[in-house]
Amino acid sequence: MIRLRLFVLPVLAVALLAAGCGGSSDQSASLGTDDVAAVGSQQITKAQFKALMARAEKSYAAQKRTFPKAGTSEYNNLQGQAVDFLVQRAEFENEANNMGIHISDKQVDDRINKLIKQFYSGSEKKYEQTIKAQGLNKDTARDEVRAQLVSEELYKKVTSDVNVSDKQIKDYYDANKSIYVQKQSRDVRHILVTKKALADQLYAQLKSGGNFAQLAKKYSKDPGSAQNGGKLTITRGQTVPQFDKTAFALKTGALSPPIHTQYGYHIIQALSSIRPAKTTPLDKVKASIRQQLEQQKKQDEMTKWVDDLKKKFCGGSRIKYQVGYTPNPDPCAAILSNTGSTSTAGQ
Repeated sequence: MIRLRLFVLPVLAVALLAAGCGGSSDQSASLGTDDVAAVGSQQITKAQFKALMARAEKSYAAQKRTFPKAGTSEYNNLQGQAVDFLVQRAEFENEANNMGIHISDKQVDDRINKLIKQFYSGSEKKYEQTIKAQGLNKDTARDEVRAQLVSEELYKKVTSDVNVSDKQIKDYYDANKSIYVQKQSRDVRHILVTKKALADQLYAQLKSGGNFAQLAKKYSKDPGSAQNGGKLTITRGQTVPQFDKTAFALKTGALSPPIHTQYGYHIIQALSSIRPAKTTPLDKVKASIRQQLEQQKKQDEMTKWVDDLKKKFCGGSRIKYQVGYTPNPDPCAAILSNTGSTSTAGQ
């Protein structure tokens, strides 16, 4: 897979970044001799395509992978991804213009300065070294940042009306109440050994007043608790069945005879009473549920928007490919077959 984004850029919602056709400009595409594709009123040049493939080659080199030779199926697959990526970018640019979204040079400068501060400790030199290693220069890196800002603004605009009602939050809470149940728990300590004879010997020492913490540190094979004197907090159902049953059956302070599990022989002592199960009330998780549901609704809204855009764009002559550059399979093919349309996009 081609890594076509600057790794320093923030990740946008999956729905917005899904590959495919889109766009909403009603202007028919017109190919020039130096274009690999035309999208509405925008041209995708061979220079842009070559620059993107050069970046892909650098990515392969960084991963110590051999870049595929032109004409091979792997190369054709990469070429299709690159063209598709550039087409999608042009489509979003078209739609951003139609929706009144315009990114200023200052917005680009502000984002780049933020990235330099956040990821490169304010060092422009380090930033420039990174983009150079990715096959970019200052101008092409600015194009990447501008495209990212366009995508973000589109996402904001498309999902601006999304909201979640209190009823939807309560319905989700009621339907998933088990998520918010904290099971019974208690504090215990135990010693784990592999031989029953040693377990019996240690149990006898403990019954005679032996120091549990010292014996646990010396003999226990449980790496998670041995150095803590065998102490741990367990939740009902969290440990293996034999351990769980014994640990929750003990009276506070009581010591169990050695019990056998798949890990060996355990001697368990209950240190606390059993804390009862309880359910986290709705008001404690309402904000997190709202955020979760809003994010899901936004993703659904964005997915629908992109799908509708694909259908509109692919159904006319708003995208054209130069001979030899049509992605295989053509992303519009599945969309048009589902809608029963006939594609006029092509070479």
